[in-house]
Amino acid sequence: MSPPVSATPTRARWGVLALLFLISVITYVDRVNISVTARQMMPALGLTDQQMGHVFSAFVLGYALCQIPGGWLGDRWGARLVLTGAVVWWSVFTTLTAVAATLPPTSVIGIMGSLAAVRFLMGMGEGAALPNFNRAVTDWLPPSERGLGIGVAIGGLGLGSALTPPLAAWIMVNWGWQSVFYWSGAIGLAVALVWWMFARDHPARHPWVGQAEHRTILAQAEPQRLQGMPVPWRAVVCTPSIWWLVASYSCLGYVAYVYMSWFYLYLVNVRAFDELRGGLFASAPFLAVLAFCPLGGWMTDRFVARVGLTRGRRWIGMTGMLSAGAAIAVGAAAASPLLAIACLSLGAGWLYFSVGAYWASTSDISKPHAGTLSGLMNTGANLGGTLSPTLTPWLADQWGWGLSLGTAAGIAVLGGILWLKIDPGKGLRQTEF
Repeated sequence: MSPPVSATPTRARWGVLALLFLISVITYVDRVNISVTARQMMPALGLTDQQMGHVFSAFVLGYALCQIPGGWLGDRWGARLVLTGAVVWWSVFTTLTAVAATLPPTSVIGIMGSLAAVRFLMGMGEGAALPNFNRAVTDWLPPSERGLGIGVAIGGLGLGSALTPPLAAWIMVNWGWQSVFYWSGAIGLAVALVWWMFARDHPARHPWVGQAEHRTILAQAEPQRLQGMPVPWRAVVCTPSIWWLVASYSCLGYVAYVYMSWFYLYLVNVRAFDELRGGLFASAPFLAVLAFCPLGGWMTDRFVARVGLTRGRRWIGMTGMLSAGAAIAVGAAAASPLLAIACLSLGAGWLYFSVGAYWASTSDISKPHAGTLSGLMNTGANLGGTLSPTLTPWLADQWGWGLSLGTAAGIAVLGGILWLKIDPGKGLRQTEF
């Protein structure tokens, strides 16, 4: 796919970014809603904390396994088609979550097994989302704006995750937990239709681009035909920075899933908030993400311009992860529930402050394969995330929530330290073309 060029009209570029932001919102509404409905689902379906943790992990496993295939499909067929199909797929399985206990497989694999299978299949669809965000950002924005672009796109998770606890809790209290999944699925299908109608894989093909702009864009485009190029796996394997990115982002993934899976229940069950107040306060970390994610993306682009590619990405990545670890550690030890919420919310914000540096680094290493490489990196994050929903309550049960959250803080610090080994400025070790 041809890289973006400066001739692309601003309104078209920001229109695509706005839609990616909206899809990101829906992605995380569908991902987080079950952590709120679990309050009623678990007694209604007879599930324990550990069983619910397995259901959470089933989603993350499906999500992790489809990162690389989803990114590769985006590199091969374009983000417009792949994202449309992915949103439709996971919206259907979001809806089926409401009736998973009544589906035919339940008689064979039980309620937990049926629910886990539905969430696994939903995770497969969502696995294509973020790599194709990166594919679209790489195609539509110049290198100097990609950190901000991916920060804005992924920052939608902050709004989606912030809206979900209070809205899902309100819908659940008034109409039952199943209604949350019906509403979420319907909204996802509508967003998929809007994306298909508006998005294009190349700026020159967008309906808002005039004839003169079309000719200018094509004239400035690089001559190589990037779409469909085979992935140089030997070069990928031989490039250490890719694997350090995977390792560091795995640390981020572990911590992120603590928030997405257990934060609401932590406030209700441990900090003694009622369901509605817990839903309100559970939005705080994600509002921090909404602010910090684009800010970190913008700052990494500015730092790259001032101090060079590698240091510009590294400084922002390290700052975010180390600050997240410190804030989470303070929040875990805080006696005051409100102080704990404030510190843990800052921890989430700082965690996602580093996201733009991570994702932009995959485009820096290889523009043609940005979808595949970001999928590989996000696979690591979600393998860490597969462990987190189950390990978090187990650690809390054995040694208390202070140690459980303290473990997440230590893992965030480790992710920051690993940035010392990441050098996106060198690109792939072997020549791609």
